[in-house]
Amino acid sequence: MSTLAGTGVLLRFSLRRDRVMVPVWVAVNALMVLSMPSSLKNLYGTPAERTDLVHQVATNASFRALIGPVFDTSLGALTAWRVGVYAGLLAAVMSLLIVVRHTRDEEESGRQELVASGTVGRRASLTAALLAAGVANGVLALLVTAGLAGQGFTGALALGLGIACVGMVFATMAAIVAQLTESARLARGLTAGVLGAAFVLRAAGDSATDDGSSALTWLSPLGWLENLRPYAGERWWVLALFAAAVAVQGAVAYGLAGRRDVGMSFLPTRPGPAAGRLGSAGALAWRLQRGSVYGWSLAFFLVGVVYGGLTDGVADLVGDIAGAREIFERMGGQSGLTDAFLASMVGMMGLIAALYVVGSVLRLHGEETSGRAEPVLANAVSRMRWAVGHLTVAFGGAVLIMLLTGLGFAVGYGREVGPILGACLVQVAAVWVIGGLAVALYGLLPRLAPAAWGVAGAVLLIGWVGPALDAPQAVLDVSPFGHLPKLPGGEMSWGPVLVLVGLAVVLVAAGLTGLRRRDMTT
Repeated sequence: MSTLAGTGVLLRFSLRRDRVMVPVWVAVNALMVLSMPSSLKNLYGTPAERTDLVHQVATNASFRALIGPVFDTSLGALTAWRVGVYAGLLAAVMSLLIVVRHTRDEEESGRQELVASGTVGRRASLTAALLAAGVANGVLALLVTAGLAGQGFTGALALGLGIACVGMVFATMAAIVAQLTESARLARGLTAGVLGAAFVLRAAGDSATDDGSSALTWLSPLGWLENLRPYAGERWWVLALFAAAVAVQGAVAYGLAGRRDVGMSFLPTRPGPAAGRLGSAGALAWRLQRGSVYGWSLAFFLVGVVYGGLTDGVADLVGDIAGAREIFERMGGQSGLTDAFLASMVGMMGLIAALYVVGSVLRLHGEETSGRAEPVLANAVSRMRWAVGHLTVAFGGAVLIMLLTGLGFAVGYGREVGPILGACLVQVAAVWVIGGLAVALYGLLPRLAPAAWGVAGAVLLIGWVGPALDAPQAVLDVSPFGHLPKLPGGEMSWGPVLVLVGLAVVLVAAGLTGLRRRDMTT
């Protein structure tokens, strides 16, 4: 029997399972990219304004570290500069989630053993997972290319291919890590750690040079994306670096897949007794999720430091450009430019924190569907104790990461510690609403629980793109973040905050009630 037998069937099954998650990821990423030209045109409508922007970026190491260097004054080049790195990041996250879900997740749950008992080749599951990631990235590349073709087809094709190639590099990286680890959670965490290291390398390199020529930049696939230079004299040979990385990593993953048994790994999890610190459901939940909490906390603190360090230079970068000021005011309120910038960046971190709380809440769903919850609940542990343990980590972790975000802003900015901390903690109310909705879906409609990712993605899209496109207030109000006071600089209003907290409590209570009354997944 061929080692690839059954790949087509498994690919169709993978795409069917991902029929909600993947389209949401692709749509959010594509809309983020495609909305940028019109936004930039409103901001920098004249060649003189765009030339001044390029000069400001070239002389500001902090902004280059955050976004990257800009190589031309055209709208296409500015679009690639503004969203290229972040679109690559989203494509990478989407890809690693797809690959780990259809490889290590399947083995950890025991489903892969059942599949392997049929006419399925040894490497069919890995191939189907990589092909599913390829389909997702291919559709994303097509949407970006078609949507930006009006700015120039060659540049649009380069940007679309570059974003998709970043996704495939991390898809094959995830395929390797999935062979090395015994836990899907660890596989996702380690691959995400490599992605974070790639971002840090690119940021360090770009802060040192204004043309992307640093050796550190070239060590990162995200650096390759910006050095592809869409709309600025495309360097097509850079695609060969992506192709080589995908080929080498894919070969390593296939080699490892052929040398181990199903369910096993090259780095097995160290066993240990469920005693002492693991003697309660809450302690077990913390043990399972502490790596995620630590990772998110460190990332949010460091991003806060970077954004705080940029605050003093925002006035110089924006200058007298009315459009840029209006966007910051729509995102951060009508206060001074510095406070509006801080408020908009704090709001953005709150939007991203919603992704953390959804992932943490849905750990309940993963524990249930994988069968790991059953032996816990078979002991003297009620469903409520088990669920509350995980929810305490999820909702308490949201408070922690926003608190550390505020501390990071304070460290980077050097002043207004109290107002910035307060502004970050206010975001928790809206984050909890998104988490509460995830709990409600899990408890009442467990089959639709993954749709919480779509809700979080839609809220992120509204908060990120809505102000730039001058979306109607009715659209912005769909998001719970649209009802929060714009802090720092704005007037504190406790009414909306308390209403959002109350709504979160109601949603959590509804979800827990549903969980208590329904059957567990078998």
